[in-house]
Amino acid sequence: MDKRRIDKPIQSARDTRDRRPYFQRAIEAHVPRKFCRDLLNRVRFGAGSPKSDMAIYVRPRDVTQVYAPQNPRTRLGRKQSGMVLSGNWDSQRYSIDDNTKFISCRMHWVKGRDWESTPIFERLCREIEAGLTPDGCRTIEDLRARYAALDQIFEETRRLGRLLNMRELPAFFRREHGAVLLHIGHDGALLRAGGGAHRFAIARILDLPEMPAQMGVIHKDALKSGVLDKLRLPSDRLST
Repeated sequence: MDKRRIDKPIQSARDTRDRRPYFQRAIEAHVPRKFCRDLLNRVRFGAGSPKSDMAIYVRPRDVTQVYAPQNPRTRLGRKQSGMVLSGNWDSQRYSIDDNTKFISCRMHWVKGRDWESTPIFERLCREIEAGLTPDGCRTIEDLRARYAALDQIFEETRRLGRLLNMRELPAFFRREHGAVLLHIGHDGALLRAGGGAHRFAIARILDLPEMPAQMGVIHKDALKSGVLDKLRLPSDRLST
């Protein structure tokens, strides 16, 4: 392994800077809509209201479930970040231990299996053969390069003892946009919601004491109960 690369912050499988104009990235990330959402949240919920793409700080071992809507068309993702939502949307969840990516990461980083013999790699290979471009990979070689980069991220994270904030990475765009995405259910449960699945697996497998994540959707009941107040700041700042 090239140790010169480990000395640089590489906690993204794509460590190149996004060269697209800011306004193009902002439109794709729904920033104008998010700006309006932030203003409305401030009016409805006051100074403690959630902000789109804000950072929250969680203990990885506390994230035990995955958000999984039955209808993909209703999926809540990064573009809904900061939304306060009532109803039973958060009831659609399953155990993180049953997630294919998490299972594959444990097989590789804990049990020492080659990536190419894991369920996620095999699935992505089939998608590429079908003409798709999962995770931006057009060929099997692209896929191998991506997972080699993930191995470097794992080693870097183990050495540093933490996941980097997005602003520490070359691809930084806005607040914590692009980090591990977590929704917050009515009961305060942290629900992994796509986005950053491998980084989350790294943090969980290494049993990091804390990690930064991108705020997704929060249930109105959880917001009223004050759950967000405990997640706004890293633990070292909460204690001061």
